[in-house]
Amino acid sequence: MREQALAADDPVLRLDRVGLSYGPENDVLADVSLSLTPGSLTFLTGPSGAGKSTLLKLAYLGLRPTAGRVSLFGVDTTHLRRRDLAPLRRRIGVVFQEFRLLEHLSAYENVALPLRVLGAQERTYREDVIELLTWVGLGDRLEARPATLSGGEKQRVAIARAVVVKPDLILADEPTGNVDEEMGDRLFRLFRELNKRLSTTILIATHDLALVRKAKADVLRLADGMVMRVPASAMAARKDEPA
Repeated sequence: MREQALAADDPVLRLDRVGLSYGPENDVLADVSLSLTPGSLTFLTGPSGAGKSTLLKLAYLGLRPTAGRVSLFGVDTTHLRRRDLAPLRRRIGVVFQEFRLLEHLSAYENVALPLRVLGAQERTYREDVIELLTWVGLGDRLEARPATLSGGEKQRVAIARAVVVKPDLILADEPTGNVDEEMGDRLFRLFRELNKRLSTTILIATHDLALVRKAKADVLRLADGMVMRVPASAMAARKDEPA
């Protein structure tokens, strides 16, 4: 499938009345609709168990919905064959909650892996990978294997790996969940820079409401199988998660 350019009014990601069910009485998501405009930065909040991680899996085509439609970059994915999903996935950077680092590769090699898969030569990306790892505070751990890294360090490697190819869409699942507040702010600045400089569309699922308020970005709240948009101004005025 050829890569398709977005029309001016096409959302980068669109979910239309999406549901995911594992049986007649086991709905994970029931009726979710949302759209992300090109160059937007949005947080996804909601109570534990609401389905935030599942929604992200549907967004990067790791799962297929049992109802509704998922569109990416203006392409309806409903009837696409597996091989036709790959070009769309290559335009997405994903930060997984469970990291998914390759244990036999160093931090440097894990971050460089997406570039190697795309066929890039090391001489063209080595400095960029080192600079990115230095930015996330791991400039002295380039050769460290995942088994020797802390949870927070693994998280930072996973984030660097997701953003190194400068994807059109970044989906991040609790990207600051294993780091302290100072590093969390620094990692968010990385997302913000990508958003501003490259117009990267970003969706961040998080429980970190302090970060959400400081960021002053739009917020989507997932609860009871539905998504509600919460303006940044309304979020900043509250001291708890929006009801």
